[in-house]
Amino acid sequence: MIDHALFDPAKADPDAERLNREIMAAQARAPDPWSLPIAEVRAMRRQGSIAVPEMPRSARAETMTIPGPGGPITLRVIRPVRKARGAYLHIHGGGWIWGACDEQDPWLERIADRCGFVCISVEYRLAPEHPYPAPIDDCEAAALWLHTEGRKLFGVEALTVGGESAGAHLAVMTLLRLRDRHKLPKAFRGANLFSGLYDLGVTASARNWGEERLVLNSRDIRHFADGFVPEGVPRRSPDVSPLYADLKGLPPALFSVGTRDPLLDDTLFMSMRWAAANNGGYTAVYTGGCHVFIRYPLAMTERALELIERFLMALA
Repeated sequence: MIDHALFDPAKADPDAERLNREIMAAQARAPDPWSLPIAEVRAMRRQGSIAVPEMPRSARAETMTIPGPGGPITLRVIRPVRKARGAYLHIHGGGWIWGACDEQDPWLERIADRCGFVCISVEYRLAPEHPYPAPIDDCEAAALWLHTEGRKLFGVEALTVGGESAGAHLAVMTLLRLRDRHKLPKAFRGANLFSGLYDLGVTASARNWGEERLVLNSRDIRHFADGFVPEGVPRRSPDVSPLYADLKGLPPALFSVGTRDPLLDDTLFMSMRWAAANNGGYTAVYTGGCHVFIRYPLAMTERALELIERFLMALA
Protein backbone atom coordinates (compact mmCIF):
# COMPACT_ATOMS: atom_id res chain seq x y z
CA MET A 1 0.00 0.00 0.00
CA ILE A 2 1.30 3.47 -0.88
CA ASP A 3 1.56 5.78 2.12
CA HIS A 4 -0.68 8.80 1.48
CA ALA A 5 1.72 10.97 3.49
CA LEU A 6 4.17 10.73 0.59
CA PHE A 7 2.00 13.23 -1.29
CA ASP A 8 2.15 15.89 1.44
CA PRO A 9 4.15 18.82 -0.04
CA ALA A 10 5.26 19.76 3.46
CA LYS A 11 7.31 16.56 3.58
CA ALA A 12 9.30 17.37 0.43
CA ASP A 13 13.08 17.52 0.60
CA PRO A 14 14.00 21.27 0.83
CA ASP A 15 16.89 20.70 -1.59
CA ALA A 16 14.52 19.15 -4.11
CA GLU A 17 12.09 22.05 -3.77
CA ARG A 18 14.92 24.57 -4.24
CA LEU A 19 16.10 22.70 -7.34
CA ASN A 20 12.54 22.56 -8.70
CA ARG A 21 12.27 26.36 -8.41
CA GLU A 22 15.62 26.81 -10.15
CA ILE A 23 14.62 24.50 -13.00
CA MET A 24 11.30 26.28 -13.51
CA ALA A 25 12.95 29.70 -13.49
CA ALA A 26 15.61 28.62 -16.00
CA GLN A 27 13.09 27.00 -18.31
CA ALA A 28 10.84 30.06 -18.17
CA ARG A 29 13.78 32.13 -19.50
CA ALA A 30 14.73 29.60 -22.20
CA PRO A 31 13.27 29.61 -25.72
CA ASP A 32 10.17 27.51 -26.31
CA PRO A 33 11.57 24.18 -27.60
CA TRP A 34 8.59 23.74 -29.91
CA SER A 35 9.41 27.01 -31.70
CA LEU A 36 12.82 25.67 -32.78
CA PRO A 37 13.85 23.06 -35.36
CA ILE A 38 14.08 19.58 -33.84
CA ALA A 39 17.74 19.24 -34.82
CA GLU A 40 18.56 22.43 -32.92
CA VAL A 41 16.76 21.26 -29.78
CA ARG A 42 18.55 17.91 -29.95
CA ALA A 43 21.90 19.71 -30.21
CA MET A 44 21.02 21.99 -27.28
CA ARG A 45 20.03 18.97 -25.19
CA ARG A 46 23.42 17.37 -25.80
CA GLN A 47 25.10 20.52 -24.51
CA GLY A 48 23.19 20.16 -21.25
CA SER A 49 21.01 22.50 -19.20
CA ILE A 50 19.76 22.82 -15.67
CA ALA A 51 16.69 20.77 -16.63
CA VAL A 52 18.63 18.05 -18.46
CA PRO A 53 22.22 18.16 -17.17
CA GLU A 54 24.92 16.89 -19.48
CA MET A 55 26.42 13.62 -18.23
CA PRO A 56 30.07 12.74 -18.92
CA ARG A 57 30.65 10.05 -21.54
CA SER A 58 32.31 6.87 -20.30
CA ALA A 59 35.80 6.05 -21.53
CA ARG A 60 34.90 2.39 -21.04
CA ALA A 61 31.92 2.37 -23.39
CA GLU A 62 32.05 0.21 -26.51
CA THR A 63 29.90 0.59 -29.61
CA MET A 64 28.53 -2.32 -31.57
CA THR A 65 25.84 -2.74 -34.21
CA ILE A 66 23.21 -5.41 -34.75
CA PRO A 67 20.73 -5.92 -37.59
CA GLY A 68 17.46 -4.01 -37.20
CA PRO A 69 14.16 -3.73 -39.03
CA GLY A 70 15.11 -0.31 -40.42
CA GLY A 71 18.84 -0.84 -40.77
CA PRO A 72 21.70 -1.43 -38.31
CA ILE A 73 20.99 -0.58 -34.65
CA THR A 74 23.78 0.90 -32.54
CA LEU A 75 24.25 -0.49 -29.03
CA ARG A 76 26.38 1.25 -26.42
CA VAL A 77 27.94 -1.32 -24.09
CA ILE A 78 29.50 -0.75 -20.66
CA ARG A 79 30.89 -3.89 -19.06
CA PRO A 80 31.44 -4.45 -15.35
CA VAL A 81 34.99 -4.46 -14.00
CA ARG A 82 34.43 -7.98 -12.60
CA LYS A 83 32.84 -11.09 -14.10
CA ALA A 84 29.35 -10.27 -15.37
CA ARG A 85 26.41 -11.76 -13.48
CA GLY A 86 23.69 -10.43 -15.77
CA ALA A 87 22.79 -7.83 -18.40
CA TYR A 88 20.70 -4.67 -18.28
CA LEU A 89 19.09 -3.49 -21.53
CA HIS A 90 18.65 0.26 -21.17
CA ILE A 91 16.26 2.37 -23.27
CA HIS A 92 16.82 6.13 -23.09
CA GLY A 93 14.15 8.78 -22.68
CA GLY A 94 13.49 12.04 -24.50
CA GLY A 95 9.85 11.78 -25.53
CA TRP A 96 10.68 9.47 -28.47
CA ILE A 97 11.95 12.65 -30.19
CA TRP A 98 15.14 13.63 -28.33
CA GLY A 99 17.87 11.77 -26.47
CA ALA A 100 20.59 9.26 -27.33
CA CYS A 101 22.15 6.09 -26.00
CA ASP A 102 25.30 7.88 -24.75
CA GLU A 103 23.56 10.44 -22.53
CA GLN A 104 23.35 8.37 -19.33
CA ASP A 105 26.74 6.67 -19.06
CA PRO A 106 27.27 7.44 -15.33
CA TRP A 107 24.06 5.59 -14.40
CA LEU A 108 25.06 2.63 -16.52
CA GLU A 109 28.64 2.56 -15.23
CA ARG A 110 27.25 2.52 -11.70
CA ILE A 111 24.89 -0.39 -12.47
CA ALA A 112 27.71 -2.23 -14.23
CA ASP A 113 30.10 -1.92 -11.30
CA ARG A 114 27.72 -2.23 -8.35
CA CYS A 115 25.44 -4.91 -9.80
CA GLY A 116 27.90 -6.71 -12.04
CA PHE A 117 25.67 -6.24 -15.10
CA VAL A 118 26.73 -5.64 -18.68
CA CYS A 119 24.77 -2.49 -19.58
CA ILE A 120 23.56 -2.15 -23.16
CA SER A 121 21.84 1.08 -24.25
CA VAL A 122 19.81 1.09 -27.49
CA GLU A 123 20.10 3.84 -30.11
CA TYR A 124 16.57 3.44 -31.49
CA ARG A 125 15.18 5.54 -34.33
CA LEU A 126 13.58 8.80 -33.25
CA ALA A 127 10.25 10.39 -34.11
CA PRO A 128 8.87 12.34 -35.87
CA GLU A 129 11.16 11.17 -38.68
CA HIS A 130 10.53 7.60 -37.54
CA PRO A 131 7.21 7.50 -35.65
CA TYR A 132 5.40 4.50 -34.18
CA PRO A 133 6.13 1.65 -34.57
CA ALA A 134 9.80 2.27 -35.49
CA PRO A 135 11.17 2.98 -31.96
CA ILE A 136 9.37 -0.08 -30.54
CA ASP A 137 10.54 -2.22 -33.48
CA ASP A 138 14.18 -1.31 -32.77
CA CYS A 139 13.90 -2.02 -29.04
CA GLU A 140 12.18 -5.33 -29.77
CA ALA A 141 15.02 -6.27 -32.14
CA ALA A 142 17.64 -5.34 -29.53
CA ALA A 143 15.87 -7.39 -26.85
CA LEU A 144 15.62 -10.43 -29.13
CA TRP A 145 19.29 -10.12 -30.06
CA LEU A 146 20.28 -9.95 -26.39
CA HIS A 147 18.15 -12.98 -25.55
CA THR A 148 19.59 -15.07 -28.38
CA GLU A 149 23.11 -13.95 -29.30
CA GLY A 150 23.89 -11.43 -26.57
CA ARG A 151 23.66 -13.88 -23.68
CA LYS A 152 26.31 -16.06 -25.29
CA LEU A 153 28.48 -13.10 -26.27
CA PHE A 154 28.49 -11.63 -22.75
CA GLY A 155 28.39 -14.95 -20.90
CA VAL A 156 25.24 -14.15 -18.88
CA GLU A 157 21.81 -15.63 -18.26
CA ALA A 158 20.00 -13.04 -16.12
CA LEU A 159 18.50 -10.37 -18.38
CA THR A 160 16.81 -7.18 -17.17
CA VAL A 161 15.40 -4.16 -18.98
CA GLY A 162 14.59 -0.59 -18.06
CA GLY A 163 14.42 3.05 -18.97
CA GLU A 164 13.28 6.51 -18.02
CA SER A 165 10.26 8.46 -19.29
CA ALA A 166 9.65 7.39 -22.92
CA GLY A 167 12.32 4.76 -22.34
CA ALA A 168 10.15 3.18 -19.64
CA HIS A 169 7.25 3.12 -22.11
CA LEU A 170 9.43 1.41 -24.72
CA ALA A 171 10.68 -1.09 -22.14
CA VAL A 172 7.10 -2.17 -21.35
CA MET A 173 6.16 -2.31 -25.03
CA THR A 174 9.22 -4.49 -25.63
CA LEU A 175 8.15 -6.92 -22.90
CA LEU A 176 4.66 -7.08 -24.42
CA ARG A 177 6.09 -7.74 -27.90
CA LEU A 178 8.32 -10.53 -26.53
CA ARG A 179 5.33 -12.15 -24.83
CA ASP A 180 2.82 -11.79 -27.65
CA ARG A 181 4.92 -12.11 -30.80
CA HIS A 182 7.71 -14.43 -29.67
CA LYS A 183 6.18 -16.43 -26.79
CA LEU A 184 8.93 -15.17 -24.47
CA PRO A 185 7.03 -13.70 -21.50
CA LYS A 186 9.91 -14.21 -19.07
CA ALA A 187 12.90 -13.68 -21.34
CA PHE A 188 13.72 -10.79 -19.01
CA ARG A 189 13.62 -11.31 -15.26
CA GLY A 190 12.44 -7.81 -14.41
CA ALA A 191 12.03 -4.19 -15.45
CA ASN A 192 13.27 -0.93 -13.92
CA LEU A 193 10.70 1.71 -14.95
CA PHE A 194 11.37 5.32 -13.95
CA SER A 195 8.91 8.17 -14.58
CA GLY A 196 7.26 6.39 -17.49
CA LEU A 197 4.66 7.69 -19.93
CA TYR A 198 2.21 4.83 -20.42
CA ASP A 199 -0.96 6.57 -21.69
CA LEU A 200 -0.57 8.40 -24.99
CA GLY A 201 -4.10 9.69 -24.54
CA VAL A 202 -2.59 11.62 -21.58
CA THR A 203 -3.54 10.95 -17.95
CA ALA A 204 -5.23 13.46 -15.65
CA SER A 205 -2.04 14.56 -13.88
CA ALA A 206 -0.43 15.31 -17.25
CA ARG A 207 -3.52 17.12 -18.58
CA ASN A 208 -4.01 19.20 -15.43
CA TRP A 209 -0.38 20.18 -14.87
CA GLY A 210 -0.66 23.29 -17.04
CA GLU A 211 1.89 25.48 -18.78
CA GLU A 212 4.43 25.87 -15.97
CA ARG A 213 7.38 23.77 -17.08
CA LEU A 214 9.20 21.66 -14.48
CA VAL A 215 11.25 19.63 -16.95
CA LEU A 216 7.87 18.85 -18.62
CA ASN A 217 4.50 20.53 -18.88
CA SER A 218 1.15 19.50 -20.34
CA ARG A 219 1.93 20.95 -23.75
CA ASP A 220 5.26 19.09 -23.95
CA ILE A 221 3.57 15.78 -23.27
CA ARG A 222 0.97 16.40 -25.98
CA HIS A 223 3.69 17.37 -28.46
CA PHE A 224 5.66 14.21 -27.67
CA ALA A 225 2.56 12.08 -28.24
CA ASP A 226 1.80 13.95 -31.49
CA GLY A 227 5.32 13.31 -32.79
CA PHE A 228 5.32 9.64 -31.86
CA VAL A 229 1.81 8.54 -32.87
CA PRO A 230 0.90 8.97 -36.55
CA GLU A 231 -2.45 10.29 -37.69
CA GLY A 232 -5.13 7.61 -37.55
CA VAL A 233 -3.53 5.46 -34.86
CA PRO A 234 -5.76 5.36 -31.73
CA ARG A 235 -3.82 6.94 -28.86
CA ARG A 236 -5.17 4.46 -26.31
CA SER A 237 -4.67 1.33 -28.36
CA PRO A 238 -2.74 -1.29 -26.34
CA ASP A 239 -0.21 -1.32 -29.19
CA VAL A 240 0.61 2.30 -28.35
CA SER A 241 -0.39 2.83 -24.71
CA PRO A 242 0.63 -0.11 -22.52
CA LEU A 243 -1.61 1.10 -19.69
CA TYR A 244 -4.50 -0.45 -21.66
CA ALA A 245 -2.77 -3.73 -22.52
CA ASP A 246 -3.29 -7.13 -20.94
CA LEU A 247 -0.32 -7.19 -18.55
CA LYS A 248 -0.58 -10.78 -17.34
CA GLY A 249 2.52 -12.95 -17.38
CA LEU A 250 5.11 -10.16 -17.36
CA PRO A 251 8.11 -10.10 -14.99
CA PRO A 252 8.36 -8.08 -11.75
CA ALA A 253 8.89 -4.34 -12.13
CA LEU A 254 10.23 -1.52 -9.99
CA PHE A 255 8.19 1.64 -10.65
CA SER A 256 9.72 4.93 -9.48
CA VAL A 257 8.29 8.45 -9.67
CA GLY A 258 8.39 11.81 -7.90
CA THR A 259 5.28 13.60 -6.68
CA ARG A 260 6.20 16.73 -8.67
CA ASP A 261 6.16 14.85 -11.98
CA PRO A 262 3.36 15.61 -14.48
CA LEU A 263 3.45 11.88 -15.28
CA LEU A 264 2.69 10.87 -11.69
CA ASP A 265 -0.62 9.26 -12.67
CA ASP A 266 1.07 7.15 -15.34
CA THR A 267 3.24 5.41 -12.76
CA LEU A 268 0.50 5.12 -10.11
CA PHE A 269 -2.01 3.68 -12.59
CA MET A 270 0.49 1.38 -14.33
CA SER A 271 1.99 0.02 -11.13
CA MET A 272 -1.47 -0.84 -9.81
CA ARG A 273 -2.40 -2.62 -13.05
CA TRP A 274 0.94 -4.47 -12.89
CA ALA A 275 0.14 -5.56 -9.34
CA ALA A 276 -3.41 -6.60 -10.34
CA ALA A 277 -1.89 -8.78 -13.06
CA ASN A 278 0.06 -10.57 -10.30
CA ASN A 279 3.43 -9.77 -11.85
CA GLY A 280 5.11 -8.68 -8.63
CA GLY A 281 7.42 -5.77 -8.00
CA TYR A 282 7.53 -2.57 -6.03
CA THR A 283 6.41 1.07 -6.37
CA ALA A 284 8.60 3.86 -4.99
CA VAL A 285 7.17 7.39 -4.69
CA TYR A 286 9.53 10.26 -3.80
CA THR A 287 8.02 13.38 -2.25
CA GLY A 288 8.93 16.51 -4.22
CA GLY A 289 10.79 14.67 -6.98
CA CYS A 290 10.48 16.17 -10.47
CA HIS A 291 10.47 14.24 -13.75
CA VAL A 292 13.43 11.79 -13.83
CA PHE A 293 14.90 13.46 -10.73
CA ILE A 294 17.77 10.95 -10.68
CA ARG A 295 19.52 13.34 -13.07
CA TYR A 296 20.24 15.67 -10.15
CA PRO A 297 22.54 15.47 -7.10
CA LEU A 298 19.93 15.06 -4.37
CA ALA A 299 19.74 12.89 -1.26
CA MET A 300 16.68 11.10 -2.64
CA THR A 301 18.56 10.43 -5.89
CA GLU A 302 20.99 8.27 -3.95
CA ARG A 303 18.09 6.47 -2.26
CA ALA A 304 16.42 5.85 -5.62
CA LEU A 305 19.61 4.55 -7.25
CA GLU A 306 20.33 2.25 -4.31
CA LEU A 307 16.81 0.81 -4.57
CA ILE A 308 17.27 0.23 -8.31
CA GLU A 309 20.55 -1.57 -7.64
CA ARG A 310 19.03 -3.79 -4.94
CA PHE A 311 16.13 -4.64 -7.25
CA LEU A 312 18.40 -5.55 -10.17
CA MET A 313 20.75 -7.61 -8.00
CA ALA A 314 17.81 -9.52 -6.53
CA LEU A 315 16.74 -10.48 -10.06
CA ALA A 316 20.18 -11.91 -10.80
